[in-house]
Amino acid sequence: MFKTLKNAWRIPELKKKLLFTMLIIVLYRLGANIPVPYVNPDNFKQASDLFSGTILQYLNILSGEALGKATLLALGVSPYITASIVMQLLTIAIPPLERLSKDGENGRKKITAITRVVTVALALVTSIGYAMFLANNDLLIDFAGITESGKPSFFHYAIIVACYCAGAALVMWLAEKINDHGIGNGISIILFANIIAGFYSMFLSIWSLATSEKLHMAVGISLAVFEVLILVGMIMLIVWMSDAERRIPIQYAKRVVGRKMYGGQNTNLPIKVNMSGVMPIIFANSIVAIPATITSFMSKENWFTKFVENVFNYNTWPYLIVFLILLIAFAYFYVAISFNPVEVANNIKNNGGAIPGIRSGRPTVEFIKKVLNRITLVGALLVAFIACFPMIVHIITGYFEATKDLFAALAFSGSSMMIVVGVALETTRELEAQMSLRNYKGFLD
Repeated sequence: MFKTLKNAWRIPELKKKLLFTMLIIVLYRLGANIPVPYVNPDNFKQASDLFSGTILQYLNILSGEALGKATLLALGVSPYITASIVMQLLTIAIPPLERLSKDGENGRKKITAITRVVTVALALVTSIGYAMFLANNDLLIDFAGITESGKPSFFHYAIIVACYCAGAALVMWLAEKINDHGIGNGISIILFANIIAGFYSMFLSIWSLATSEKLHMAVGISLAVFEVLILVGMIMLIVWMSDAERRIPIQYAKRVVGRKMYGGQNTNLPIKVNMSGVMPIIFANSIVAIPATITSFMSKENWFTKFVENVFNYNTWPYLIVFLILLIAFAYFYVAISFNPVEVANNIKNNGGAIPGIRSGRPTVEFIKKVLNRITLVGALLVAFIACFPMIVHIITGYFEATKDLFAALAFSGSSMMIVVGVALETTRELEAQMSLRNYKGFLD
């Protein structure tokens, strides 16, 4: 990867794109630290406790800790990612949108425009909910003497909501600028930068806890090294899994057209082990965090709040089991809507190809489905291991008071690592493709 970046830096055009992308990232990180009016930053020292176990904790990681500080870009890329997922599902369910998706460049532009509108709508709803969350948890400034009731008025709420909506729209605009003038994958690059920005505070927290008075110095440092080794091992597994694929052999029959012979070659149909990527983790995290998110708006004495805190929090076994089941289910669901075995089998048949030993038509469809189901299960189990193993370590170490906080940073590290490694590999492939286009040599060279 570093060699690819070094080679890309030597090409003037790619160097400009890399510099432009870095400029956008710097601007984004500046915006992620701009305060919003009427929000009291001094009250956010206890925000980590409020976010614990809720969807806000996961969104805070994706926003580069901007959500935990209630800054201008607190919503981050979440509205745009959610809107993109919604549009992807709707293109399967709604025939007019499906026709638009197959209408070439013009259709993609229209879907992009609709995605922007959905992003703004989701940002508006999310901003209203987040503003109410800030008010209910005393994270706004003291309005005593500012308003008659001593509480924020409609005008104050409107300013806060407008700031967060504008921030979400700005993130979407910055991502599109990376797509147009940078190295591409705008949203992924911003998400990558956000998660990397949170690594410094995570490692700083691990070191401070490892050297605290709760643990002996040698024991604390050993546990910190063990935690880092877990992260390195996950990175190696993710890299291996991202390149793993099952290749179905395909043989094309020879055809004689005039004096020329076409076909006759052997090729393969590659099916990636982790075809669904990180999407099952995002879906599963969103679903299992709903109970804890609801309790954040309820009284601490409520029976449902006590039940969630004691039985279904992110550091409990029931939470982990439900998360594992949902993750595997969403892996199958995402593959089902993104890969059509019937269409693939028809394309093979129309091009004069066939799988050796399998008849064309329905037998080919059934064979591809059989292979796809097995590969999806393997990929889902690998993703589940990456996402759940850090949570298992966190749950086990949570039984000991001395190590309870030390391994808390591992809880959501699996999904974060998948995003970081996936974006890094995808960006490297994109740069290599652009370099190969510029370094192509013809037969006269």
